[in-house]
Amino acid sequence: MSDLPLRDRDSSRSQAVRATLELLASMRFAISLLTVICIASVIGTVLKQHEPLVNYVNQFGPFWAQLFLALKLNAVYSAWWFLLILTFLVISTSLCVSRHAPKYLADIRNYKENLREQSLKAFHHRAEADVAGSTEEAAKRLGQQLVSGGWKVKMQQRDTAAGPGTGWMLAAKAGAVNKLGYIAAHCAIVLICIGGLFDGDLIVRAQMLLGGKTPYTGGGMISDVAPEHRLSIKNPTFRGNLMVSEGTQSGTAILNQSDGILLQDLPFSVELKKFIVEYYSTGMPKLFASEIVIHDRATGEKLEKRVEVNHPASYKGIEIYQSSFDDGGSSVKLHAVPMDGVSQPFDVEGVIGNSTEFERKLADGQQDKVTLEYTALRTINVENFGGQDKGAGTDVRKVDLRQAIDERLGAAHKTTDKKDLRNIGPSVGYKLRDASGQAREFQNYMLPVDTGDGQPVFLLGVRENQADQMRYLRVPADPEGTMNTFMQLRQAMQSKTQAEKAARAYVQRAVDVSKPELAEPLTQSALKALELFAGQDSKLKAPDGRQLGGLQAISGFMDSNVPEAERERAGEVLVRILNGVLFELAQQVRQQAGLKPFENDEKTQAFMTQSVFSLSDAQFYPAPVVFMLQDFKQVQASVFQVARAPGKNIVYLGCLFLIIGVFAMLYVRDRRIWIWLTPANGGSHANMALSTNRKTMDGDREFAMLADKLIGAKPLQKKTPGGSV
Repeated sequence: MSDLPLRDRDSSRSQAVRATLELLASMRFAISLLTVICIASVIGTVLKQHEPLVNYVNQFGPFWAQLFLALKLNAVYSAWWFLLILTFLVISTSLCVSRHAPKYLADIRNYKENLREQSLKAFHHRAEADVAGSTEEAAKRLGQQLVSGGWKVKMQQRDTAAGPGTGWMLAAKAGAVNKLGYIAAHCAIVLICIGGLFDGDLIVRAQMLLGGKTPYTGGGMISDVAPEHRLSIKNPTFRGNLMVSEGTQSGTAILNQSDGILLQDLPFSVELKKFIVEYYSTGMPKLFASEIVIHDRATGEKLEKRVEVNHPASYKGIEIYQSSFDDGGSSVKLHAVPMDGVSQPFDVEGVIGNSTEFERKLADGQQDKVTLEYTALRTINVENFGGQDKGAGTDVRKVDLRQAIDERLGAAHKTTDKKDLRNIGPSVGYKLRDASGQAREFQNYMLPVDTGDGQPVFLLGVRENQADQMRYLRVPADPEGTMNTFMQLRQAMQSKTQAEKAARAYVQRAVDVSKPELAEPLTQSALKALELFAGQDSKLKAPDGRQLGGLQAISGFMDSNVPEAERERAGEVLVRILNGVLFELAQQVRQQAGLKPFENDEKTQAFMTQSVFSLSDAQFYPAPVVFMLQDFKQVQASVFQVARAPGKNIVYLGCLFLIIGVFAMLYVRDRRIWIWLTPANGGSHANMALSTNRKTMDGDREFAMLADKLIGAKPLQKKTPGGSV
């Protein structure tokens, strides 16, 4: 038992309660809470919310990813600590309002007519003058003038040295709404926070805590998900996503949680008749619109609506917003083009979102199972091929494809800094996943693209994970608009018979007939250059053990076998020989394919130059085949956000209070006037003073005007500092 008397213990508890309430109601505590909320909001804006854990691991590393998950920084606005801070802010502001509002309301009602004459001399704004009539007559006359000017007036009769009841105090006030603005602004914070808490995750979390609801982490059909992962149709507040493909309907929204999803059953289903999207010339979407049919589950009623961005549809208290769009299961036809010289070409068909399994033959003769996952179909790709314009600020496109193309698989390439927005046609995205579950992501464009150097190329993009940018292999398009010549040239490089034939054809064309003794050495040099470039006689090894060719192999050979002083000249000669042999080899493969041979012009030179770079880069392509888009049938889907948000009306009311409060506090001045009238020289003497909550030039001018109008006097200059009431 404590040795303190009961009275002392009660006093200590009372003091602790008062101190706690004083802290909660203090301005410094509220400002501290607002600061933390602002910091949390910045984090929630900068850091992508509700992303899969692997995305955070790839971007920030395992340590920081786990820390973000522990602190709920991946779901800031639904984190327990953020909701707790909002709750404390509501309590703090409510206590502040309850503590100060009665004083302000009492001050609004009080005219302060009991102010003493001596106190008037301490005001900054004051004036004195004699006025006509008795003190009562003067008080009534001046009071009427103030009332006609919008002031509220109260008069009080007092005793003076001249006799009992001979003095009159006239008290007037205007702008009392200023104090109501303070109350309105603070009440607005409370209302907005309450509305935000009610429409946030608080109700859903309460159902998870008290109602046994748990997030769902599996896969399969929505209809097969157990009831413990579903929220009732009568759920008072929620906000989720609903994806509907054209020609289908759905009535279950998905609520993303940090550790899974919850399903929200709706009292209706939404059928998407048609999705409409329009684009600006920059490729940015200009209009999202969905023509939908709402099917009421209880009555069977059908209601047609049109949903656009910022123009939602409403039914049974649930708002349906146009959020974005997605692929609704488009079908694609792909052609597999061999890249390893071993695989065979084949065709495959699939649906975006699905996958296809097939087996591939490895170099050691073993079979490996590979899964082809169809991830995306984009029918319009407006990209910037000019790079960032240094004098134009931020580019209109966030994704600069020209800059991304610079991240090549091998040789370097330079670009210019200017804008060049073009629609480069459809593209297909897919993943190749091996038996161990490791996957690479690919994006290939259907049509050849002119990147600015005059030679159209097929863009074959690849990246190891989503945190990386796409790197592109650029395969030159032949005069027929295909990549066949390039692929046949790549295969022909591995054939010794074709290589020797091309080398001798080059030597026959390059060697002077008067110097036949140079033919055989030049032939051997040409074969050596082609072998190095094809990776057949290279000492460079890839991490997987295979030999590397390309320009890197030629450079390595020169470093090992040619003196440093002669490397540059010898390298130029060897590359010139290589270009000549590859040209003859290209002529051979075109002749074998029954195509028209290349003409010796600038277009052919551009094709061969790009072919050398691309053949060098192709050895780094990480897949045995490349899947090119041959045909597609697009099916679009609309992504809606469905929300039951009764708290929004509370938020709207809070916003109205906030506007009124801020306007009242900033633009309305609380002013009070006192005029003390005493008998003097057969008339009355007026002593006038004005008090205002802000000292401004407008206040000075207003008092000068009132002093001249009411008592015909000029303001007196204050010689000593004073206070106000």
